[in-house]
Amino acid sequence: MNETMEIDEVRRENRHIALGGLRDALVMMVDDDSMVIELTQAFLQDAGYRRFVSTSESSGAVAMLLRELPDVVLVDLNMPHVSGFDVLASMRADPVLKHIPAIVMTSADDPETRLKALDLGASDFLRKPVDPSELALRLRNTLAAKAHREAIRKAFVRYVSPRLAEGIINDAAAPFSSPAQRAEMVALFADLRGFTRITETIGVEHVVEMLNEYFTVLTEAAYQHDGTIFNMAGDSLLVGFNVPFLQADAAARAWRTAVDMTARFGGVAAGWRKRHGVDTGVGIGICQGPVIIGNVGSPHYMSYTVIGNPVNTAARLMEAAQMGEVLVSSDFYEEIRRLVPQDRVESRGEVALRGKAETVRVYSIRP
Repeated sequence: MNETMEIDEVRRENRHIALGGLRDALVMMVDDDSMVIELTQAFLQDAGYRRFVSTSESSGAVAMLLRELPDVVLVDLNMPHVSGFDVLASMRADPVLKHIPAIVMTSADDPETRLKALDLGASDFLRKPVDPSELALRLRNTLAAKAHREAIRKAFVRYVSPRLAEGIINDAAAPFSSPAQRAEMVALFADLRGFTRITETIGVEHVVEMLNEYFTVLTEAAYQHDGTIFNMAGDSLLVGFNVPFLQADAAARAWRTAVDMTARFGGVAAGWRKRHGVDTGVGIGICQGPVIIGNVGSPHYMSYTVIGNPVNTAARLMEAAQMGEVLVSSDFYEEIRRLVPQDRVESRGEVALRGKAETVRVYSIRP
Protein backbone atom coordinates (compact mmCIF):
# COMPACT_ATOMS: atom_id res chain seq x y z
CA MET A 1 0.00 0.00 0.00
CA ASN A 2 1.59 3.34 -1.04
CA GLU A 3 1.13 5.33 2.16
CA THR A 4 2.36 8.62 0.64
CA MET A 5 -0.37 8.55 -2.02
CA GLU A 6 -3.06 7.69 0.54
CA ILE A 7 -1.96 10.50 2.91
CA ASP A 8 -2.01 12.98 0.04
CA GLU A 9 -5.57 11.98 -0.83
CA VAL A 10 -6.70 12.44 2.78
CA ARG A 11 -5.13 15.89 2.79
CA ARG A 12 -6.90 16.80 -0.45
CA GLU A 13 -10.23 15.73 1.05
CA ASN A 14 -9.59 17.83 4.14
CA ARG A 15 -8.59 20.86 2.06
CA HIS A 16 -11.90 20.50 0.22
CA ILE A 17 -13.71 20.93 3.53
CA ALA A 18 -11.45 23.78 4.64
CA LEU A 19 -11.84 25.67 1.35
CA GLY A 20 -15.62 25.65 1.40
CA GLY A 21 -16.78 22.11 0.84
CA LEU A 22 -18.87 22.50 4.00
CA ARG A 23 -21.10 24.93 2.12
CA ASP A 24 -22.49 21.98 0.18
CA ALA A 25 -23.07 19.84 3.29
CA LEU A 26 -26.68 18.94 4.03
CA VAL A 27 -27.46 19.81 7.65
CA MET A 28 -30.57 18.36 9.27
CA MET A 29 -32.10 19.55 12.51
CA VAL A 30 -34.57 17.80 14.80
CA ASP A 31 -36.12 20.03 17.50
CA ASP A 32 -39.68 20.40 18.77
CA ASP A 33 -39.22 24.19 19.05
CA SER A 34 -39.72 25.70 15.58
CA MET A 35 -38.28 29.04 16.74
CA VAL A 36 -34.99 27.35 17.67
CA ILE A 37 -34.93 25.76 14.22
CA GLU A 38 -35.45 29.13 12.53
CA LEU A 39 -32.72 30.83 14.57
CA THR A 40 -30.30 27.97 14.00
CA GLN A 41 -30.91 27.99 10.27
CA ALA A 42 -30.25 31.74 10.23
CA PHE A 43 -26.93 31.15 12.04
CA LEU A 44 -25.98 28.49 9.54
CA GLN A 45 -26.83 30.65 6.56
CA ASP A 46 -24.69 33.47 7.96
CA ALA A 47 -21.85 30.96 8.35
CA GLY A 48 -22.14 29.99 4.67
CA TYR A 49 -24.17 26.79 4.81
CA ARG A 50 -26.55 26.47 1.88
CA ARG A 51 -28.48 23.25 2.46
CA PHE A 52 -30.72 22.71 5.43
CA VAL A 53 -33.66 20.43 6.27
CA SER A 54 -35.52 20.18 9.54
CA THR A 55 -38.48 18.76 11.41
CA SER A 56 -40.21 19.72 14.64
CA GLU A 57 -42.02 16.35 14.67
CA SER A 58 -39.53 13.96 16.23
CA SER A 59 -41.75 10.98 15.42
CA GLY A 60 -40.87 11.45 11.74
CA ALA A 61 -37.17 12.18 12.29
CA VAL A 62 -35.83 8.73 11.44
CA ALA A 63 -37.91 8.53 8.27
CA MET A 64 -36.57 11.94 7.21
CA LEU A 65 -33.01 10.84 7.98
CA LEU A 66 -33.40 7.81 5.74
CA ARG A 67 -34.94 9.91 3.00
CA GLU A 68 -32.52 12.87 3.09
CA LEU A 69 -29.31 11.15 4.30
CA PRO A 70 -27.79 14.39 5.63
CA ASP A 71 -24.09 14.93 6.22
CA VAL A 72 -24.76 15.82 9.86
CA VAL A 73 -27.78 16.02 12.15
CA LEU A 74 -28.42 18.44 15.02
CA VAL A 75 -30.81 16.80 17.47
CA ASP A 76 -32.51 18.00 20.63
CA LEU A 77 -32.77 15.51 23.48
CA ASN A 78 -35.89 16.60 25.35
CA MET A 79 -38.76 16.15 22.91
CA PRO A 80 -42.25 14.69 23.47
CA HIS A 81 -43.26 11.24 22.16
CA VAL A 82 -39.86 10.45 20.57
CA SER A 83 -36.85 11.81 22.44
CA GLY A 84 -33.42 12.61 21.06
CA PHE A 85 -32.17 9.49 22.80
CA ASP A 86 -34.69 7.46 20.78
CA VAL A 87 -33.48 9.07 17.55
CA LEU A 88 -29.83 8.33 18.43
CA ALA A 89 -30.69 4.72 19.28
CA SER A 90 -32.48 4.25 15.95
CA MET A 91 -29.51 5.74 14.11
CA ARG A 92 -27.05 3.47 15.87
CA ALA A 93 -29.12 0.41 14.93
CA ASP A 94 -29.33 1.32 11.24
CA PRO A 95 -26.40 0.25 8.99
CA VAL A 96 -26.60 3.52 7.00
CA LEU A 97 -27.64 6.07 9.60
CA LYS A 98 -25.00 4.98 12.11
CA HIS A 99 -22.35 6.69 9.96
CA ILE A 100 -24.07 10.10 10.06
CA PRO A 101 -22.54 12.26 12.83
CA ALA A 102 -25.07 13.59 15.35
CA ILE A 103 -24.51 16.76 17.37
CA VAL A 104 -26.71 16.93 20.45
CA MET A 105 -28.32 20.27 21.34
CA THR A 106 -29.63 20.31 24.90
CA SER A 107 -30.06 22.47 27.97
CA ALA A 108 -29.05 19.51 30.16
CA ASP A 109 -25.44 19.48 31.26
CA ASP A 110 -25.31 16.65 33.80
CA PRO A 111 -22.75 13.83 33.29
CA GLU A 112 -25.42 11.14 33.07
CA THR A 113 -27.11 12.79 30.08
CA ARG A 114 -23.81 13.31 28.28
CA LEU A 115 -22.67 9.75 28.90
CA LYS A 116 -25.96 8.29 27.72
CA ALA A 117 -25.88 10.33 24.52
CA LEU A 118 -22.24 9.40 23.88
CA ASP A 119 -23.05 5.75 24.45
CA LEU A 120 -25.76 6.05 21.78
CA GLY A 121 -23.30 7.47 19.26
CA ALA A 122 -23.49 11.27 19.68
CA SER A 123 -20.48 13.01 18.13
CA ASP A 124 -20.60 16.30 20.05
CA PHE A 125 -22.68 18.50 22.36
CA LEU A 126 -24.00 22.06 22.17
CA ARG A 127 -25.47 23.73 25.22
CA LYS A 128 -28.72 25.65 24.74
CA PRO A 129 -29.04 28.52 24.16
CA VAL A 130 -26.56 27.87 21.35
CA ASP A 131 -23.76 30.34 20.73
CA PRO A 132 -23.62 31.01 16.95
CA SER A 133 -19.80 31.05 16.79
CA GLU A 134 -19.53 27.78 18.70
CA LEU A 135 -22.20 26.21 16.51
CA ALA A 136 -20.25 27.11 13.34
CA LEU A 137 -16.97 25.75 14.76
CA ARG A 138 -18.45 22.51 16.12
CA LEU A 139 -20.24 21.90 12.83
CA ARG A 140 -17.14 22.59 10.76
CA ASN A 141 -15.00 20.27 12.88
CA THR A 142 -17.60 17.49 12.75
CA LEU A 143 -17.83 17.70 8.95
CA ALA A 144 -14.04 17.80 8.61
CA ALA A 145 -13.75 14.64 10.72
CA LYS A 146 -16.42 12.97 8.59
CA ALA A 147 -14.55 13.92 5.39
CA HIS A 148 -11.30 12.60 6.86
CA ARG A 149 -12.95 9.27 7.70
CA GLU A 150 -14.47 9.04 4.22
CA ALA A 151 -11.10 9.71 2.58
CA ILE A 152 -9.51 6.92 4.63
CA ARG A 153 -12.39 4.60 3.75
CA LYS A 154 -11.92 5.33 0.03
CA ALA A 155 -8.21 4.58 0.35
CA PHE A 156 -8.79 1.21 2.03
CA VAL A 157 -11.56 0.22 -0.41
CA ARG A 158 -8.88 0.08 -3.10
CA TYR A 159 -7.47 -2.97 -1.33
CA VAL A 160 -10.28 -4.62 0.60
CA SER A 161 -14.04 -4.90 0.32
CA PRO A 162 -16.16 -2.01 1.69
CA ARG A 163 -17.28 -4.23 4.58
CA LEU A 164 -13.69 -4.97 5.62
CA ALA A 165 -12.74 -1.32 5.10
CA GLU A 166 -15.29 -0.30 7.73
CA GLY A 167 -13.84 -2.87 10.10
CA ILE A 168 -10.34 -1.49 9.57
CA ILE A 169 -11.44 2.10 10.23
CA ASN A 170 -13.40 1.14 13.34
CA ASP A 171 -10.35 -0.73 14.65
CA ALA A 172 -7.94 2.13 13.92
CA ALA A 173 -6.38 0.24 10.98
CA ALA A 174 -4.74 -2.17 13.41
CA PRO A 175 -4.02 -4.94 10.85
CA PHE A 176 -2.00 -2.55 8.68
CA SER A 177 -0.11 -0.89 11.52
CA SER A 178 0.94 -4.05 13.36
CA PRO A 179 4.47 -5.52 13.04
CA ALA A 180 5.25 -8.20 10.48
CA GLN A 181 3.87 -11.59 11.43
CA ARG A 182 3.35 -15.13 10.18
CA ALA A 183 -0.12 -16.16 9.06
CA GLU A 184 -1.94 -18.89 7.18
CA MET A 185 -3.04 -17.59 3.80
CA VAL A 186 -4.92 -18.70 0.73
CA ALA A 187 -3.27 -16.96 -2.24
CA LEU A 188 -5.16 -16.55 -5.50
CA PHE A 189 -3.40 -15.27 -8.63
CA ALA A 190 -5.42 -14.38 -11.73
CA ASP A 191 -3.98 -13.55 -15.12
CA LEU A 192 -5.32 -12.56 -18.53
CA ARG A 193 -4.45 -15.14 -21.19
CA GLY A 194 -3.18 -13.72 -24.49
CA PHE A 195 -2.47 -10.26 -23.06
CA THR A 196 0.79 -9.87 -25.01
CA ARG A 197 -1.05 -10.42 -28.31
CA ILE A 198 -3.67 -7.89 -27.27
CA THR A 199 -1.06 -5.21 -26.59
CA GLU A 200 0.63 -5.87 -29.94
CA THR A 201 -2.47 -5.83 -32.15
CA ILE A 202 -4.88 -3.37 -30.49
CA GLY A 203 -4.55 0.40 -30.07
CA VAL A 204 -3.15 1.74 -26.82
CA GLU A 205 -6.37 3.55 -25.89
CA HIS A 206 -8.34 0.30 -26.27
CA VAL A 207 -5.80 -1.71 -24.25
CA VAL A 208 -6.14 0.58 -21.25
CA GLU A 209 -9.92 0.50 -21.54
CA MET A 210 -9.89 -3.29 -21.73
CA LEU A 211 -7.59 -3.63 -18.71
CA ASN A 212 -9.90 -1.40 -16.71
CA GLU A 213 -12.85 -3.62 -17.66
CA TYR A 214 -10.89 -6.74 -16.76
CA PHE A 215 -9.70 -5.52 -13.36
CA THR A 216 -13.14 -4.14 -12.53
CA VAL A 217 -14.90 -7.49 -12.81
CA LEU A 218 -12.08 -9.33 -11.03
CA THR A 219 -11.92 -6.94 -8.08
CA GLU A 220 -15.72 -7.00 -7.80
CA ALA A 221 -15.55 -10.79 -7.53
CA ALA A 222 -12.80 -10.55 -4.89
CA TYR A 223 -14.73 -8.00 -2.85
CA GLN A 224 -17.91 -10.08 -3.07
CA HIS A 225 -16.13 -12.68 -0.95
CA ASP A 226 -14.09 -10.29 1.22
CA GLY A 227 -10.74 -10.96 -0.40
CA THR A 228 -7.84 -8.52 0.07
CA ILE A 229 -6.02 -7.26 -3.01
CA PHE A 230 -2.28 -7.29 -2.42
CA ASN A 231 -0.93 -6.65 -5.88
CA MET A 232 -2.10 -5.55 -9.32
CA ALA A 233 0.58 -5.51 -11.98
CA GLY A 234 0.35 -5.75 -15.76
CA ASP A 235 -2.58 -8.10 -16.24
CA SER A 236 -2.20 -10.14 -13.04
CA LEU A 237 -3.94 -9.79 -9.71
CA LEU A 238 -3.02 -11.25 -6.29
CA VAL A 239 -5.89 -11.72 -3.84
CA GLY A 240 -5.43 -13.03 -0.30
CA PHE A 241 -7.83 -14.72 2.10
CA ASN A 242 -7.48 -15.17 5.87
CA VAL A 243 -5.16 -12.13 5.83
CA PRO A 244 -5.14 -9.57 7.32
CA PHE A 245 -8.42 -10.76 8.93
CA LEU A 246 -9.01 -14.34 10.02
CA GLN A 247 -11.56 -16.19 7.88
CA ALA A 248 -12.46 -19.70 9.00
CA ASP A 249 -13.83 -20.42 5.51
CA ALA A 250 -10.93 -18.83 3.61
CA ALA A 251 -10.55 -21.74 1.17
CA ALA A 252 -14.26 -21.69 0.27
CA ARG A 253 -14.11 -17.93 -0.22
CA ALA A 254 -11.13 -18.25 -2.53
CA TRP A 255 -12.80 -20.96 -4.60
CA ARG A 256 -16.04 -18.99 -4.96
CA THR A 257 -13.99 -15.96 -5.97
CA ALA A 258 -12.32 -17.98 -8.73
CA VAL A 259 -15.71 -19.18 -9.96
CA ASP A 260 -17.10 -15.64 -9.93
CA MET A 261 -14.04 -14.23 -11.69
CA THR A 262 -14.39 -16.75 -14.50
CA ALA A 263 -18.13 -16.17 -14.84
CA ARG A 264 -18.00 -12.39 -14.70
CA PHE A 265 -15.16 -12.18 -17.19
CA GLY A 266 -17.01 -14.44 -19.62
CA GLY A 267 -19.31 -11.59 -20.62
CA VAL A 268 -16.39 -9.18 -20.96
CA ALA A 269 -14.48 -11.65 -23.15
CA ALA A 270 -17.52 -12.08 -25.40
CA GLY A 271 -17.66 -8.32 -25.88
CA TRP A 272 -13.96 -8.17 -26.74
CA ARG A 273 -14.37 -10.96 -29.25
CA LYS A 274 -17.15 -9.05 -30.98
CA ARG A 275 -15.44 -5.63 -30.90
CA HIS A 276 -11.78 -6.54 -31.35
CA GLY A 277 -11.72 -10.10 -32.68
CA VAL A 278 -9.64 -11.49 -29.80
CA ASP A 279 -10.16 -14.72 -27.86
CA THR A 280 -9.06 -14.57 -24.26
CA GLY A 281 -9.91 -15.74 -20.78
CA VAL A 282 -8.68 -15.87 -17.22
CA GLY A 283 -6.10 -18.32 -15.88
CA ILE A 284 -6.09 -18.77 -12.10
CA GLY A 285 -3.70 -20.40 -9.61
CA ILE A 286 -4.50 -21.03 -5.95
CA CYS A 287 -2.33 -22.30 -3.10
CA GLN A 288 -2.48 -22.10 0.69
CA GLY A 289 0.03 -22.17 3.52
CA PRO A 290 2.12 -20.04 5.90
CA VAL A 291 3.32 -16.60 4.79
CA ILE A 292 4.92 -13.51 6.28
CA ILE A 293 2.67 -10.47 6.15
CA GLY A 294 3.67 -6.87 6.85
CA ASN A 295 4.89 -3.52 5.56
CA VAL A 296 7.88 -3.96 3.26
CA GLY A 297 9.86 -1.23 1.52
CA SER A 298 11.91 1.86 2.20
CA PRO A 299 11.26 5.13 4.07
CA HIS A 300 10.11 6.58 0.72
CA TYR A 301 7.89 3.77 -0.50
CA MET A 302 6.11 1.16 1.59
CA SER A 303 3.86 -1.70 0.56
CA TYR A 304 1.69 -3.91 2.76
CA THR A 305 2.40 -7.29 1.24
CA VAL A 306 2.75 -11.05 1.71
CA ILE A 307 5.85 -13.17 1.24
CA GLY A 308 6.15 -16.94 1.18
CA ASN A 309 5.99 -20.21 -0.70
CA PRO A 310 2.17 -20.23 -1.17
CA VAL A 311 2.36 -16.91 -3.00
CA ASN A 312 5.14 -18.12 -5.29
CA THR A 313 3.39 -21.43 -5.94
CA ALA A 314 0.07 -19.73 -6.73
CA ALA A 315 1.91 -17.48 -9.22
CA ARG A 316 3.49 -20.48 -10.95
CA LEU A 317 0.15 -22.31 -11.08
CA MET A 318 -1.40 -19.23 -12.63
CA GLU A 319 1.31 -19.15 -15.30
CA ALA A 320 0.58 -22.80 -16.20
CA ALA A 321 -3.23 -22.44 -16.20
CA GLN A 322 -5.02 -22.41 -19.53
CA MET A 323 -7.83 -20.09 -20.51
CA GLY A 324 -10.77 -20.64 -18.14
CA GLU A 325 -8.79 -23.09 -16.00
CA VAL A 326 -8.05 -23.01 -12.26
CA LEU A 327 -4.95 -24.89 -11.13
CA VAL A 328 -4.78 -25.59 -7.40
CA SER A 329 -2.40 -27.29 -5.00
CA SER A 330 -3.50 -30.60 -3.47
CA ASP A 331 -3.88 -29.26 0.08
CA PHE A 332 -6.17 -26.50 -1.16
CA TYR A 333 -8.18 -28.99 -3.23
CA GLU A 334 -8.79 -31.14 -0.15
CA GLU A 335 -10.30 -28.08 1.54
CA ILE A 336 -12.79 -27.43 -1.27
CA ARG A 337 -13.39 -30.95 -2.60
CA ARG A 338 -17.02 -31.00 -1.41
CA LEU A 339 -17.72 -27.73 -3.29
CA VAL A 340 -16.49 -28.88 -6.69
CA PRO A 341 -18.35 -31.24 -9.08
CA GLN A 342 -16.03 -34.21 -9.61
CA ASP A 343 -16.60 -34.25 -13.36
CA ARG A 344 -14.88 -30.85 -13.56
CA VAL A 345 -11.73 -31.99 -11.74
CA GLU A 346 -8.65 -33.56 -13.29
CA SER A 347 -5.54 -34.63 -11.40
CA ARG A 348 -2.32 -33.47 -13.04
CA GLY A 349 -0.18 -35.51 -10.65
CA GLU A 350 3.18 -34.22 -9.48
CA VAL A 351 4.13 -31.14 -11.51
CA ALA A 352 7.52 -29.43 -11.70
CA LEU A 353 6.78 -25.71 -11.54
CA ARG A 354 9.24 -23.10 -12.75
CA GLY A 355 11.59 -22.01 -9.99
CA LYS A 356 10.46 -24.72 -7.56
CA ALA A 357 12.96 -27.32 -6.33
CA GLU A 358 10.25 -29.84 -5.44
CA THR A 359 7.27 -30.99 -7.45
CA VAL A 360 3.74 -29.98 -6.47
CA ARG A 361 0.65 -32.19 -6.72
CA VAL A 362 -1.75 -30.20 -8.86
CA TYR A 363 -5.45 -30.42 -9.71
CA SER A 364 -7.06 -28.76 -12.70
CA ILE A 365 -10.62 -27.48 -12.25
CA ARG A 366 -12.93 -26.02 -14.86
CA PRO A 367 -15.49 -23.81 -13.00
